[in-house]
Amino acid sequence: MNFENTKRAYLIKSNIELYQAFYLFRIISNKNLVYLGSRLSLIALKLRFPISGIFRRTIFKQFCAGFKKEDSIKVINRLNKLDVKSYMHYASEGQNSELVMDFNFKKTINTISFSKTTNALPFTVFKATSLGSASLFKKKNSGVVLNLNEMAAWGRTIDRIQKCCKYAKKLNVKMLIDAEESWVQNAIDEIAEDLMEVFNKEKAYIFTTLQLYRKDRLKYLHELFSKANRKDFRLGIKLVRGAYIEKENKHSMDLGIPSIICKSKEATDINFNNALDYILPRIEQCKLFLGSHCESSILKVTEWMKSNDIPNNYRNIWFSQLYGMADHISFNLAAQGYNVIKYVPYGPVKDVIPYLIRRAEENTSVRSQTPRELKLIKKELKRRKLNEFEL
Repeated sequence: MNFENTKRAYLIKSNIELYQAFYLFRIISNKNLVYLGSRLSLIALKLRFPISGIFRRTIFKQFCAGFKKEDSIKVINRLNKLDVKSYMHYASEGQNSELVMDFNFKKTINTISFSKTTNALPFTVFKATSLGSASLFKKKNSGVVLNLNEMAAWGRTIDRIQKCCKYAKKLNVKMLIDAEESWVQNAIDEIAEDLMEVFNKEKAYIFTTLQLYRKDRLKYLHELFSKANRKDFRLGIKLVRGAYIEKENKHSMDLGIPSIICKSKEATDINFNNALDYILPRIEQCKLFLGSHCESSILKVTEWMKSNDIPNNYRNIWFSQLYGMADHISFNLAAQGYNVIKYVPYGPVKDVIPYLIRRAEENTSVRSQTPRELKLIKKELKRRKLNEFEL
């Protein structure tokens, strides 16, 4: 498997788009600059300063497909022509009013309906705390007894989630449930397990997400397989390394408790690959959705498939990357016939700023693939005989 084919990797990008990607990744590789920009952006957002224009012209264009669902169609069609599928998400975060959660529910239902209209959208996704209050999930997670009003709100949350999953199965669209911070994740896990038990009897429609930078997730993976065997349902498992490392470590430090996060990238990689070693021999019992920008983990799976005479387009294995990142992986995998899909977020700039900040911060961390992105974009600029310092 060759990820060095930059002609294939960046076929979707014009010269201008390639230049913009190069300069953006170069900027967000500066950790101090991103940290300062992120803090100032969040303050400006709270004070309702007009910062949307800055994001729209820079980071929004790289990591989001558009403002509305309809805006994303052009991006989805471009990806589909190169055999890369998509799953859409209205990427609004951090808003907890009942009106907003009802709005997010309608958006999710509409996205499921839209996914059914094209073979380019085999999956969809929701974030549990977009359909219910994050503070309520935190209370459920910690075992706090809810008062009557909170119990009613929790009932509405479960109702929204169940309706989304039931509708997705009805339309034969697979549903991913995002992983979140550890202080809400146990509550999300319980919901995901219940949904898989109900909807995954014949095949996997509902997928739970495991973040393998958590030390406890490998044990939980074993428990999931045991439960699925015991209760006779199919597992849908999305594996990721994790996106909240700084928040998780700060949370543990503030509480004076040991961090649940692996101490190093190497330890996370071992945990992730151990999860693959457990799942792959049992792949007939589940569907694997591999959310990774790590070439070595992807090669581990493709080499296992080859050595076990499993076809590249095997129905139970999907490879996924984020829109705007790791194109050298996505498009080169797709060219070889593997099942490849991009996470394609959309939404008004002001609503997706928290998501965009998280993407920027991810690209400055020690685990970042940004140097690799820059190296490959630079290689493609040279192949096109373009000067990286000229626009």
